[in-house]
Amino acid sequence: MNNIPISNKIPELDLAIKAAQEAGNRILRIYEKGFKTFTKTDNSPVTDADLQSNKIIKEILSVTKHSILSEEDVDDKTRLSNDIIWIIDPLDGTSDFIDKTGEFTVMIALVQNQKPILGVIAWPTEKTLFVAQKNAGAFRYSDNEWEKISVTKISELPKCRTIGSRHHLSDKEKDFIEKIGIKDFTSIGSSLKVGKISSGQAEVYITTTNKMKEWDTAASHCIISEAGGKMTDMSGNELTYNNENVYHQNGILVTNGLIHEKILTEFKKLE
Repeated sequence: MNNIPISNKIPELDLAIKAAQEAGNRILRIYEKGFKTFTKTDNSPVTDADLQSNKIIKEILSVTKHSILSEEDVDDKTRLSNDIIWIIDPLDGTSDFIDKTGEFTVMIALVQNQKPILGVIAWPTEKTLFVAQKNAGAFRYSDNEWEKISVTKISELPKCRTIGSRHHLSDKEKDFIEKIGIKDFTSIGSSLKVGKISSGQAEVYITTTNKMKEWDTAASHCIISEAGGKMTDMSGNELTYNNENVYHQNGILVTNGLIHEKILTEFKKLE
């Protein structure tokens, strides 16, 4: 597992892989034997698996002494004075976990100067990892081997495959996807959407919601960038991390890069 073909690994890389792997194994055990579901103050669901995953990841990453911004903890704003922090989502796709779709992940990112420099996504049910380190490429681990991954070279919108949320797809998003001439649409849960684009299995993910937070994108942002793709907000602005307000305000656009500006241009016409 630790023999990822990156020669200039930063010390945090193996730790992040270990944390994602161990948390994913614990989540899988809970998934298979049954779990309790609670409702958080923002009405979103949380399970035993979210909380136990959070505990495992924090224990493993704590040796680095970097602050940790996690979906499942009270935000300690002292992180704002640090150049390097961890950003984690211990269980991305809790609704998919509860619905037993198998499409949920563990997300771990290391952010330096507000940009992700390391991203790890574990997909426990498929024993798959997506991993990237800044300037070192993106990789997928499946069937017990590492493979370098990259986005497709498709540049015509009608030929693009779009993936979107199973639980949060709005009418506005559906109408826009149809308007730009994309016919091929698949719903999928969690950060797997970006994993699919990064490994050449789709070209576009669009969401216009203002509910996405930094832990929903940090790990996948590093992975898509290193795979040759692009992630911005729907206005074309670069996403930054370790901000006081953890919400991304203007939706998220993830593409193979070649069609990014075309989609932004079409979206601006709606405004």
